Amino acid sequence: MSSTEKIKLTSLSSKGGCGCKIGPADLAQVLRGLPQAVPDPRLLVGLDTSDDAGVYQLTDELAIVQTLDFFTPIVDDAYSFGQIAAANAISDIYAMGAKPLTVLNIVAFPISTLDKQILTDILRGAADKVQEAGATLVGGHSIDDKEPKFGLAVTGIVHPDKVRTNAGAKPGNRLILTKPIGVGILTTSIKNGQLDQAEIDRVTSVMATLNKKAAETMESYPVHACTDVTGFGLLGHAMEMAKGSHVGIKLYRDRVPVLPRVRELAEKGFVPGGTKNNFNHVKDSVSFSDRLDQIDQWILCDAVTSGGLLIAVEADQADSLLQALVAAGVEASEIGETTSDRPGLILVEAE
Repeated sequence: MSSTEKIKLTSLSSKGGCGCKIGPADLAQVLRGLPQAVPDPRLLVGLDTSDDAGVYQLTDELAIVQTLDFFTPIVDDAYSFGQIAAANAISDIYAMGAKPLTVLNIVAFPISTLDKQILTDILRGAADKVQEAGATLVGGHSIDDKEPKFGLAVTGIVHPDKVRTNAGAKPGNRLILTKPIGVGILTTSIKNGQLDQAEIDRVTSVMATLNKKAAETMESYPVHACTDVTGFGLLGHAMEMAKGSHVGIKLYRDRVPVLPRVRELAEKGFVPGGTKNNFNHVKDSVSFSDRLDQIDQWILCDAVTSGGLLIAVEADQADSLLQALVAAGVEASEIGETTSDRPGLILVEAE
């Protein structure tokens, strides 16, 4: 067995993937202390609505979309970690309705204590996803660090009139989610040796899948809002959409796709701290059906890494979009709707 095969990358950090993000409550407190930015009419999307990326208009027909994302290992295989980190970072560009153009690698790595081949494999995994996305790697930056971390800064392009934000949903839209949830609970279970190889391969495949097909499919539909579901969980990102759009959101728990064994493993205690932090952040803005216990609620708040897109589409086009997504190989499900009632709040029902 080679040295790269012996290393469990997830053992090198206390948290993994998007679960290592600073929690939404703590982050909000930090950001409140910053001075207001000088207004710029060319800044189409900034910090105001906690959107997935910034959008800056260059010309009447061109805007750039900028984002970055990096985190600690979420799986033990170095190549897969690189793929997942790249797919996760590029997803923000897709959520804004844009096309990824260039990327920069962000690397932190204990170069003197870990086999350099591990870093090579991480970068190779990312490069393959960048190529699949049709983007170009233009450079990066690296530091010597005790904990390995990896991600990308990504620039995309979009017509200013075609930007999709998390703040444009309208009452009566229907909500479609393009990947199953439960990733945080499963990856915590990986770290604790609870999944077999087939189960690891399944959740790895979900995380490493680009949101490219979903984004391309929704492009021709009347989508009013979109966000990708990542570290703040389904309910956290749905809450941002509700508040930014000034609509209420109704979700149906039984329609939300959840990966196999998630509830079983959550009941055994493999719920990451980031998931519980997400729940504490959203609980005052969410009304849960009495039929949903604490495990159900945690699952809906689970800290996702490289999750799917949450799409708000006109009601009369939702069935057509859902069918087109499924036909394109996307694991899409309709999970709820937006309402004029209770703007900024979420109701979760059990059917």
